Amino acid sequence: MRAPRIPWARLWQRAVQTARLLIGVPDYDTYVEHMRLRHPERPVMSYAQFFDERMQARYRGGGGRCC
Repeated sequence: MRAPRIPWARLWQRAVQTARLLIGVPDYDTYVEHMRLRHPERPVMSYAQFFDERMQARYRGGGGRCC
């Protein structure tokens, strides 16, 4: 039995998304899709606003944590 074939472009997108999540870079495209599907009444932040908000949420409290 053969494994299903996955187009290379889709596989590459998934690999990039996974790498970004591993290093803590938020996925703007996923956010936009989520907002349009689940919260159409709410405005979608620009990429710069989204990135700033995610970084503030990640490093809230005045710096990084250790252990």
